[in-house]
Amino acid sequence: MPTYSASPLFFVPKYHLLSKNLVIVPTYLELENVGRMIDAVLSLPVPFHILVVDDGSPDGTAEVVKTKRQQHPESVHLLERSGKLGLGTAYITGFYWGLERGYDYIFEMDCDFSHNPTDLVRLLKTLENGADLVVGSRYVRGGKCVNWPADRQILSYGASFYVRLITWMWVKDPTAGFVGFRRKVLETIDLDKIKFIGYAFQIEMKFAAWVLGFKIKEIPITFTDRIEGTSKMSKGIIKEAVWGVVQMKWWSLTGSLKHAERRAKIVKNEASQRSI
Repeated sequence: MPTYSASPLFFVPKYHLLSKNLVIVPTYLELENVGRMIDAVLSLPVPFHILVVDDGSPDGTAEVVKTKRQQHPESVHLLERSGKLGLGTAYITGFYWGLERGYDYIFEMDCDFSHNPTDLVRLLKTLENGADLVVGSRYVRGGKCVNWPADRQILSYGASFYVRLITWMWVKDPTAGFVGFRRKVLETIDLDKIKFIGYAFQIEMKFAAWVLGFKIKEIPITFTDRIEGTSKMSKGIIKEAVWGVVQMKWWSLTGSLKHAERRAKIVKNEASQRSI
């Protein structure tokens, strides 16, 4: 039995939605970008709602979101958390939030405009055409990186090759963070068994979906290095990803994956977060 498998969850929507599409945007110190990103998402020709998950940014990021929410109360949402709890837990928290509210398509996107929000329309179309998980990919034909230092490009491409070599998963850009899911994928994956909280989380979600037999489709995007704000990459994140890939493959072979109690506690501890 696949390690990541779980009995499908059945969430009964309690909300009247004006859009079936939700974009989750984790933030920390994104004052320069978050307002422009919200405006860009709301200006798309297809309606998307946006959920910002802010990890206690001291620069006023959350205050900008609150102002935007006053202007667009149906479309803009905010989860405030007590501190830097990790990229993975931010997305998992957002997944639960979106599933409980009945969204059909849920997307991950960075706040720094390295992902072009206009590409959300193409990601959505790919899901509507039959994919279960869509990846905005730098490494399929037509994809590229712009204004990225050579060392980061080498590191990223090398990481992608390493992941494919160890896991045997064919996805060419497994570390990509511009991703869309059908709700059934997030309902079927046991999210409490997703262990990693840094960028290894991106690999693990794709690997879990692949192990469970979901249809993954990559489409080309142009990835542009951030202009405003500060990169969150660190040696610890790289180390987690390197060792995490080996662990993922081992768990899939041995069936020894256990509940990630620390990560689940962070995600489900509503005392440490406010939702508006």
